Amino acid sequence: MTLILLASASPRRVALLREAGLEFAVEPADVDETLAPGTPARAGARELALRKARAVAARHRGESLLVIGADTIVALGLEPGAELLGKAADENDERRMLGLLSGSRHAVVTGVAVVDAGSGAEQIDSETTHVRMRVLDPAEIEAYVASGAWRGKAGGYAIQLGADRFVTGLEGAYDNVVGLPVALTLRLLRAAGS
Repeated sequence: MTLILLASASPRRVALLREAGLEFAVEPADVDETLAPGTPARAGARELALRKARAVAARHRGESLLVIGADTIVALGLEPGAELLGKAADENDERRMLGLLSGSRHAVVTGVAVVDAGSGAEQIDSETTHVRMRVLDPAEIEAYVASGAWRGKAGGYAIQLGADRFVTGLEGAYDNVVGLPVALTLRLLRAAGS
């Protein structure tokens, strides 16, 4: 059996893969997550996922293992020109992000890459889920900021940690909004020979 590494310390991604019955080890990637201005959400999520998977695969060059990299971006507005929301930098940035998302329909895009450390072969794809969020009042925003549940989450919210009460509709995979489209990830692993 080929060893699988997850290039992420995200507890959400770890939990989703464990729930799917996948055996893997965790080895976080440390990469620059800066994207060029104007990068579309799908291209950006794929690029960052590939950077993460390549960084960890490079540490194991020639070994028989597969590395999963993933990155989630929230896009507000239509491409091109959509505003890309990563992780909130601080409480003020979180307030700004929730204010932007309040009453919106936005896209949650997760790029997933699988890199074979032995051969260098790469599989990459992305999943998009559209989320409708109701209008939030200032007290709700303040309570969510105070909860800290937004820390380290793309778009500044965690649907599985209380933000589900803000969501009025979801088109696409729920696990993608949590942080990893599991069916897509398993398909890429199979394509890579797992």
